[in-house]
Amino acid sequence: MGLKRELGLIDVYSIASGAMISSGLFILPGLAFARAGPSMIVSYILAGLFAVTGVLSQAEIVSAMPKAGGTYFYVKRALGPGVGTVEGLLTWFSLSLKGAFALVGMAAFASIFIDFDPRAIATILTIIFVAVNLVGSKEAGRVQVVLCFFLFSALIYYIIRGFPHVSAELMHPFNPAGWMPTLTTAGFVFVSYGGLLKVASIAEEVKDPGKTVPMGMILSLVTVSLLYFFTVFVTAGVLDADILRFSLTPISDGAEAFMGRSGRIILGIAAMLAFISTANAGIMASSRYPLALSRDRLLPETLSKLGKRTRTPYISIMITGAIMVCFIFFRVDILVKAASAVLIMTYLLSCLSLIILRESRLQNYQPVFHSPLYPWIQIAGIGGFTFMLFGIGLSALITSGSIMICGLFVYWFYGRIRAGREYALLHLIERITAKELTDRTLETELKEIIRERDDIVTDRLDRVIEGAIVLDIEEHLSLEQFISVVADFLSVRLDLEKDTFIEKMREREKESSTVLTHLLAIPHIILEGEGKFDILLARCRGGVAFSEAEKNVRSIFVLTGTRDERNFHLRALAGIAQIVQDPHFEKNWMNARDGEDLRDLILLGKRKR
Repeated sequence: MGLKRELGLIDVYSIASGAMISSGLFILPGLAFARAGPSMIVSYILAGLFAVTGVLSQAEIVSAMPKAGGTYFYVKRALGPGVGTVEGLLTWFSLSLKGAFALVGMAAFASIFIDFDPRAIATILTIIFVAVNLVGSKEAGRVQVVLCFFLFSALIYYIIRGFPHVSAELMHPFNPAGWMPTLTTAGFVFVSYGGLLKVASIAEEVKDPGKTVPMGMILSLVTVSLLYFFTVFVTAGVLDADILRFSLTPISDGAEAFMGRSGRIILGIAAMLAFISTANAGIMASSRYPLALSRDRLLPETLSKLGKRTRTPYISIMITGAIMVCFIFFRVDILVKAASAVLIMTYLLSCLSLIILRESRLQNYQPVFHSPLYPWIQIAGIGGFTFMLFGIGLSALITSGSIMICGLFVYWFYGRIRAGREYALLHLIERITAKELTDRTLETELKEIIRERDDIVTDRLDRVIEGAIVLDIEEHLSLEQFISVVADFLSVRLDLEKDTFIEKMREREKESSTVLTHLLAIPHIILEGEGKFDILLARCRGGVAFSEAEKNVRSIFVLTGTRDERNFHLRALAGIAQIVQDPHFEKNWMNARDGEDLRDLILLGKRKR
């Protein structure tokens, strides 16, 4: 029983945007200003530019593998279960840390309105959002859309009202400590872009995920980056440095500077909505990581249990909520550094995974969205993320390193003996060394993911192709030789004398050539009797000489059937004709590794069903 597909583009966009616009904007500018001065504006821009490299990589991979667990799911398939376990736990704790950071931020703002223990309020709200997520992802998504609408409205109002009050004098000196703190601060504020990971983790619950998820991620990154820039620019331009560098409520302080007490209240409410939005999205997204780990038998199966009515991972959601409550009591700077470090590592692994998946040349790795400027975008991302990671500080590295060690420990003592071991890196090594290291486990899994992603309903032609004979012939053959080879296989399956089958094939070619293009031929013959139909797929790398004019036909589909199967015979011909019209068909057919790859090429081909 899988997760419900209920989320559309507006839900995806709202989850990503609402998850990004929270503590990273409403708290971090003050802490970032203390590190880099007004040049922290550039830090936010740099962090956004590096996020682009990771987002483009994630968008492509998620469009190929839209499954719960997001980054973990594809890192495991690219780099193996050991790295996948580490990545899954890293991202689970990272998103939980970010959600806890939002709750801590909410605690800081709660003091503006009520005199009550803010951490108690944060705990109560965590319980509320756990309950919302237990009801279902659609309900949680609706809450996210509403929160995101009010949040965007408040920030746009803040920018429009504040822009005329920006003072250039308050931004001088622009980078008082030099450019190095500006660069390292980009890593510090990178947690602001962590919301995009949350979309990857809920891709299995998105309608038409191959198109919707990449579009939602890219739109969200562009609009939120612009909001970050203008909001931070206005804040740095209206607040005195002595106020901004010590402020945990910088946007509200900025609003009060040019709108008075009412402005502080409006942006305080917006901040509260942002924190609530992040906490809600954090629980929704991070809870899908233990679900995915459990499905792959890298964590106990209990974590993958779904509610019978709501079909939500209720145990995983409740454990994630409990972890976030624990994180509420951590220091803010530790939360920020740890969350940023783990997010940077996740984005780095995304860039590396895309390179491995592409270079492994897995046939059934078929993304709907393709990252532009490959591999330069990914190489730039790996270099930039490595620099940012070491610029954050020792405490963050120790925290993320500890989580990595825990992940390896879990894998070695629990998941190693249970999890499957085929992954794309093995295919790449196999391709380089020409050694047999893999079976078809990963290709089969990717095929099923494509069927689920594209809502492919298996029909009779699919079932025939699944059981069809597939020949992969290396040498050049004459037509007579090819007919004899085909007869050896099909005459037995059709309970027909070999000589009779050969004669029927010869007669069919004499009537008119079955060669349709320089590459393709579809011989089809009528049999006596009733209820018989079969297909044989053949690739002949050396080519088959059907005639003097067509000496190098390399793709042959032999269709055989009795007269009562005429209608299905015509439908099969039409289906194959649609598949071979793909402009990449010839290249994919000749690059297929073996007979099973050839079969999958037809099964996953685009045709009307």
